[in-house]
Amino acid sequence: MKDAGPTDTSEQVADIRARLEEGLGSVDPHRHLRGRPVSYHVIGGRTLEIVYRDVTRVEESEVLGVKRLLGRQCYCIVEPQTAETLTVRIVLPIGDDV
Repeated sequence: MKDAGPTDTSEQVADIRARLEEGLGSVDPHRHLRGRPVSYHVIGGRTLEIVYRDVTRVEESEVLGVKRLLGRQCYCIVEPQTAETLTVRIVLPIGDDV
C-alpha cells in the first residue's frame, strides 16, 4: 500500500519544490545551487525535470543531499553550460505510479 502523499501531479511538483526550498540550505552549505535560476518541467505527465542554471561548481555531497531531500529514485546530470558555468539537471518520476 502506498503512503499517504500527494497524488495529483501538480501537488507532487509543489511538494518537491517545497522540500527543495526548505532543505537546500542544509545540503548546500557553499550555496552552489541556492540562489541559482531553477526551472521545473513536467514531461509527459510522468517525469519531472529540475534544472539549475549558472552553477559555478557542485560537489557530489550536494547532489547526494538533493537526492535525499527528494526521497525517491532520481538521476542527476551535470553538464557544461558555458566555459565558466554548469547546468545541473535532476530527473525523477512523478505521477500515479510513484
